[in-house]
Amino acid sequence: MSLNTFATLCELLQVQGGLDEDGHIGIGEQVATFLIILAHHTKNRSLQVRFYRSDETISRYFQKADSVPEDCVDPRWKWFKGCLGALDGTYIDVTVLKSDKSRYRTRKSRISTNVLGVCNQNMNFVYVLSGWEGSASDSRILRDAITRRNGLKIPVGCYYLVDAGYTNGRGFLSPYRNVRYHVNEWVQGHRAPQNHLELFNKKHSSARNVIERCFGLLKKRWAILRSPSFYPIRIQSHIIITCCLLQNFIRMNMDVDLEEDATLLPEHIPVGDDTIVDEPNTIDVVESSHEWTQWREDQAIEMWQI
Repeated sequence: MSLNTFATLCELLQVQGGLDEDGHIGIGEQVATFLIILAHHTKNRSLQVRFYRSDETISRYFQKADSVPEDCVDPRWKWFKGCLGALDGTYIDVTVLKSDKSRYRTRKSRISTNVLGVCNQNMNFVYVLSGWEGSASDSRILRDAITRRNGLKIPVGCYYLVDAGYTNGRGFLSPYRNVRYHVNEWVQGHRAPQNHLELFNKKHSSARNVIERCFGLLKKRWAILRSPSFYPIRIQSHIIITCCLLQNFIRMNMDVDLEEDATLLPEHIPVGDDTIVDEPNTIDVVESSHEWTQWREDQAIEMWQI
């Protein structure tokens, strides 16, 4: 983070976030100390980290995504008109009470929270839902995200790219299953796509990889996300969202993100009943449909014929 970006962040936290000096430590030192903890996972028992907003309030701060325009010429996105970006889940290891470990245990026996991340084409997070147990499926978390108040909003007619673990339905475009898909299957192989299914999956993977790059950059930049911290699970969930916000802030305020240019790593606590019953202008269900499946098929055939 450059000095100018750091100064802008301090001013933002002071003016809009209500951060002030406590008589002993200035704002700059407070912010720098917090950033050091996030970036290097430095443990300091004398530091008390306090949060004043809920997960959803913080999520509303993320910028609104714009869909891929009709005149897009970017080779990764030009086939996905109306696409808002990509989404996926990622596991972040956490520390929980012994009685909660079974719920947070993943299929690989790690104690983690399953975080839903949604980003636009420019690698900026537009929605994050953090705190769900590691045992929860990606689809279950997505359903929670689109049905809660102030949750993920997808205008009818727009959609996000998702992997094969999600349902291919209105608002969510997934690849063909049981067909070559991942980027490394194409870059390491010498065989070109043999049909419209493989070509569609190749182009889908190239575009959807933006969310994998987002997660990779996030974990590379903030060491506190690469190993469990010892804050209460609710605070750990806030930390994850804070790191996403800071990543957006850095990328929007620096011409060059040095961390992005470096080699990337591979690759919610539910509160109350926040469901909404009807919001006609946005998508509030995750389900497959014949119309959506046929639209994907038409897109794939068009790609193959050109």
